[in-house]
Amino acid sequence: MRNFPLITCVVFLLGACSAGGQKVTNETAPATYKVNLDTSKGPVVIEVTRADAPLGADRFYNLVKAKYFDGARFFRVVPGFMAQFGLAADPAVSKAWDVPIQDDPVKTSNVRGSVTFAATSEPNTRSTQLFINFADNPRLDSLGFAPFGKVVSGMENVDQIYAGDRENPDQGRIQAEGNAYLEKAFPHLDYIKTARIAE
Repeated sequence: MRNFPLITCVVFLLGACSAGGQKVTNETAPATYKVNLDTSKGPVVIEVTRADAPLGADRFYNLVKAKYFDGARFFRVVPGFMAQFGLAADPAVSKAWDVPIQDDPVKTSNVRGSVTFAATSEPNTRSTQLFINFADNPRLDSLGFAPFGKVVSGMENVDQIYAGDRENPDQGRIQAEGNAYLEKAFPHLDYIKTARIAE
């Protein structure tokens, strides 16, 4: 019985700090950085300015460094609105990183090409899901959606992301089953091959 606290601590650390062999981290991102997305539609470059939304910029930086987005599908694509992604190919990885971060104040608008964390209607629920705005969506600003980056190259590829399934993929099943569910039920979804911090 005396060993219980130690065992609990070890189990907690393993669960909180590793996912599929990767470590869940919270490093502070550089003031500006770029991320190269190699997508099934072609290359996309996102430039992040940390001052625009520091907590979101930090989380994105750590997710990319952990290769979290490799294989992730664009599972919710609404033409004229946005393309959403951020549930990992491996459901165990999604679960490990599903730790909410605090909201950032909105400093820049949700214009075409801006990249923003998705969340529910509840405050401080951002974790891993993001979207790229297809168009100017200023109504999202007053709802608390704080852009942290913008597509600076490859927006023409973003525009071509498959939208035939729109909002039909079930997010609960994606979280529980990952790509095993999506590849079978929604085989046409576009995806991120790799996401890397630009050198």
